[in-house]
Amino acid sequence: MTENEILIVGLGLIGGSYAEALTNAGFRVGAIDRDMEAVRYALDRGIIAEGTDTVEKEFVSRYRLIVFCLYPNTFVEWIKDWQDFIAPGTLITDVSGVKVPVVYKVQSMLRPDLEFIGAHPMAGRERSGVANSDCSVFKGANYLVTPTAANTPEAIEKCKELGRVMGFGKISELSPEEHDEMIGFLSQLTHCVAVSLMTCRETSEMARYSGDSFRDLTRIAAINETMWSELFLLNRDVLIRQIDMFTGSMEALKKAIADGDTETLKALMRESSRKRKLFEKK
Repeated sequence: MTENEILIVGLGLIGGSYAEALTNAGFRVGAIDRDMEAVRYALDRGIIAEGTDTVEKEFVSRYRLIVFCLYPNTFVEWIKDWQDFIAPGTLITDVSGVKVPVVYKVQSMLRPDLEFIGAHPMAGRERSGVANSDCSVFKGANYLVTPTAANTPEAIEKCKELGRVMGFGKISELSPEEHDEMIGFLSQLTHCVAVSLMTCRETSEMARYSGDSFRDLTRIAAINETMWSELFLLNRDVLIRQIDMFTGSMEALKKAIADGDTETLKALMRESSRKRKLFEKK
């Protein structure tokens, strides 16, 4: 990467972790966040070199690479309101957890002298805010780049290199449509399952009896309701298909139990064990 200065818009958990990783890699990182306390926190700890809680043209226009770490709808609104402050030739990327409703909309409204390429770091924590940021969560994690026909080879490579310098282990390229289908299953459906487990019955009295299996399965049930409800609704058609698929599988398991069908149960468990091995970290 040639630019030594990078602007982060949004100093939450991921924005703060990006800032820390890029600062550690030798970049000069600036940040914008509407919460001045978050900016001060990052400045005091050397996570960023400069920051502000207001959007000012003089500040924004100094950067040629901008990473938006905002909720999807907020990101789209930011571009609509403030893109005139961005210098010509600037490359823009993001961290949004849904792509089709974001990538094409931003690309369609963006000035022709700017380029936006979507990206999604597959890493994070249940806690939010810059105070919980930690770039070590990126080490060895997956990083997804979602180019379209509107993107140049140079921008695609620069976006991938951004993932490499932050320590991600595997850089993958897929279309926005492929991304949303995949993330609907791997991330959004799993959060739906965790939320459903925690809300299907009163469990407060059961906390003293639980083992690791329940805690591990519901770890992600401590959820940011503002962000995840937005992601679910933006990807609703894909997510509903994933939920239908999951409930169909659960019905098959339920039928085998109801029928006392040991062989079907064992077959389902063998298939589950075989597929789970593919996800074990090397």
